[in-house]
Amino acid sequence: MSDPRVNLLDLSPDELKDFCVSIGEKPFRAQQFLKWIYQWGVTDFAQMTNIKKELRERLPSLAYIKAPDIIAEHKSADGTIKWALDIGDGQVVETVLIPEDDRSTLCISTQVGCPIKCSFCRTGASGFNRNLKVQEIIGQVFAAASRVGFCENREQKPISNVVMMGMGEPLLNVSNVLKVTEILLSDYAFGLSKRRVTISTSGIAPIIEKLAGKVDVALALSLHAPTDALRDELVPLNKKYKIAEVLTAVKHYLAASNANCGRVTIEYVLLDHVNDSTDDAHALAALLKDVPCKINLIPFNPHDGAPYQRPSNSRIDRFYKVLFNYGFTVITRTTRGDDIAAACGQLAGQVKNKIRAQNV
Repeated sequence: MSDPRVNLLDLSPDELKDFCVSIGEKPFRAQQFLKWIYQWGVTDFAQMTNIKKELRERLPSLAYIKAPDIIAEHKSADGTIKWALDIGDGQVVETVLIPEDDRSTLCISTQVGCPIKCSFCRTGASGFNRNLKVQEIIGQVFAAASRVGFCENREQKPISNVVMMGMGEPLLNVSNVLKVTEILLSDYAFGLSKRRVTISTSGIAPIIEKLAGKVDVALALSLHAPTDALRDELVPLNKKYKIAEVLTAVKHYLAASNANCGRVTIEYVLLDHVNDSTDDAHALAALLKDVPCKINLIPFNPHDGAPYQRPSNSRIDRFYKVLFNYGFTVITRTTRGDDIAAACGQLAGQVKNKIRAQNV
């Protein structure tokens, strides 16, 4: 039998206000709950000492606070940490923390598996089951913070950046992703800067259009090819939403955004002798000449069964130099966590009862 109580991790800040009103409390109680949960990591109502005793005693019959359980932790030699989280019914999702000197980035998942099936991605090869609930997405941040620290009395937050680049396509779970974004940005919750929250997408053009002006966080586009012909092979979604349509939607999003500082991040996985020639680089430069962007080059991270290889350093360098000479801001991403299968494109989790997504 399902629990009739409300998991407060499932509620956006506005929904939490509505919950407070529904139980006869003032809306300001929502701010107190947000602070106790997301700034101090408290899940026991009895410990919420600035909430009146009568309410503290009544709350356990109405609500609870529960994040997915971490069932495995793997630490890389480079400091990267990967957690596997149990979300029930045999399903497991993965979350990765990438610590650096000036920031600590948490990469979270938004779906169980992924329906996009990019040919180079281990997540897509693992299949797809369902969208994650709000509590299962923000719960990854909560669970990670329970290991590395919440933000109480800290000048530098233990988790300073959150990127939705883990398992799944965020824009196919957009309603829940937007609620999670509200929690991440709320001053009473995690209080992250909108420039430090990133939604990554493979290019769901109509949804990108709808988001313009409704949400303002950093946007990353997984492009991976300079032509529709090649992208059709690498990113099957391209057969539905062609590159030109996607880039038009991205420009509309940028026009309404402050978080992006006028530029989208283009993610481009380099596959040896597939999309990494200097001709490909020239074609990419021509494609993006009117798109304000910075380009992240991601050397392919091998995984079992993948038909691709990582390019040589010389091929990566030549590709980089072509784009740089056109005046683009280009970064070759340093591989992190590949020894624990935590690098880009390596997350798999555990996907049971695989289904075909109906909305792709």
